[in-house]
Amino acid sequence: MTTTTLRATVPARTTPGARDLRVGIDVGGTNTDAVVLTADGTVIARTKQATSADVTTGLRSALTAVLDAVGEDAGRVGRVMLGTTHATNAILERRGLGRVAAVRLGGPATTSVPPLQSWPGDLASAIAAGSAVLPGGHYVDGRPISGLDEDRLRAFLDTVAGRVDAVALTGVFSPAFTDHELAAAELVRKHLGDGVQVSMSHEVGSLGLLERENATVLNAALYQVIATVRDGLHQTLAARDLDAATYFAQNDGTLMTMDYAADYPVLTIGSGPSNSIRGAACLSGLDDAIVADVGGTSTDFGALVAGFPRESAAGVEIGGVGTNFRMPDILALALGGGTVIGPDGQIGPESVGYRISREAFVFGGGTATLTDAGVLAGRGAGLSAGRIPGAAHARLRQALADADARLADAVDRITFGKADRPLVVVGGGAFLIPDDLPGVSEVVRPDHGDVANAVGAAIAMVSGTVETIIPAGQGRAEAIAASEEAARHRAIQAGGAPSAVEVVEINEVPLSYLNEPALRLRVKAAGPLGDL
Repeated sequence: MTTTTLRATVPARTTPGARDLRVGIDVGGTNTDAVVLTADGTVIARTKQATSADVTTGLRSALTAVLDAVGEDAGRVGRVMLGTTHATNAILERRGLGRVAAVRLGGPATTSVPPLQSWPGDLASAIAAGSAVLPGGHYVDGRPISGLDEDRLRAFLDTVAGRVDAVALTGVFSPAFTDHELAAAELVRKHLGDGVQVSMSHEVGSLGLLERENATVLNAALYQVIATVRDGLHQTLAARDLDAATYFAQNDGTLMTMDYAADYPVLTIGSGPSNSIRGAACLSGLDDAIVADVGGTSTDFGALVAGFPRESAAGVEIGGVGTNFRMPDILALALGGGTVIGPDGQIGPESVGYRISREAFVFGGGTATLTDAGVLAGRGAGLSAGRIPGAAHARLRQALADADARLADAVDRITFGKADRPLVVVGGGAFLIPDDLPGVSEVVRPDHGDVANAVGAAIAMVSGTVETIIPAGQGRAEAIAASEEAARHRAIQAGGAPSAVEVVEINEVPLSYLNEPALRLRVKAAGPLGDL
């Protein structure tokens, strides 16, 4: 099922020749949404297409639909922003991943737990081309654990040459002391050639050795996955003779250029929930609220704080692998429009996903879904319950009551029991949320809420983050200034306007049990996109 709407007229150009329109795209597990926005955030075209098995086909269909909708004004599109679960799905499904050699620079101090030891066996088998713990790395105060042994590194690389797509380098405390990783990366490039890419942990993750190592290996495995999506988008734009700047959405709700994403594909993980929360803020006009994004497979609850997603304090597990990314604080339920209701009334966790338009009762199929339960209860405007078999009515009603109870419990958990905040409901399955839900002050259903993910991608800014260790006493001010500059530089690399990128967050946490007082520092810079 595809829906496309277009406003009666496209606003005139703000200035002659200006490329003042933006396209936001979100590739979900069930649908691929796309919108065209004006400079002031007005939605002038939109579409919802079924996500294809290869992802790229659905992406092309969505982009083509909205460009056709604006007609001759398609030439005014200056930017295309893409949020996708493609990287996440590749990890979950163990498909399309590159072969990676994992090198830890931390011997002899970190040999007790080898790289990838805690990974699920099938994921490790799909990715690992070999691993080694070699001399290198630093103590927390900057003293080397041991010198970098280039001969041993070359010997290891000889064992994986010809059967590896990328090398992941992780040094102990490398976010604070980068020299060993940089030297090792230069050696890898010279020894294996330009065909093998290098992923360095100080550019990918934060402090925490094993979690940062995991993120670095995943990043190395995802190079080709993101390249496939990038190439599909560029080919679609080229076919329309459209020269637009392209960006990927990343996990904190901000953007990065395609080139930046090509180097750090793991940063696209978590972009979907972030986009939905940012899009909900834009469409509802609310800065502080709870957001429920109801898709075909799941419902994601998140908190909107000052217009941005509330971040999780805990590390995020991806496909059974622990990482230390700062992700949105999301509570995910296996409840969506395509969730299958079993013969005994059991809800999910299976979902028909993008097949809902041919498998659900209301579309003439033979599978009982949560969409059928919602339509039977009168929640699905425009859909008829006439095709739902009478024998299924009782279990559908009971399933919907059980689903409502789960939703109320999720609201209580995400709000920590505070019942004075509105709930903004977005996503293609938003109609499944009842108008009166315990634990919220009101239920808000903004216009275009079913494509909020795509709106969130289109309105996002860019950012850069640095996490390191600095002295608590003399030298602290200089270290903070250097970290601020590094964060700004990363934001500008991601596509930010150099004159407008600003430091928006500085967190300092004292570290204990050290000979010299030290602080764990996290600096984030953010700003609008640069000029085209």
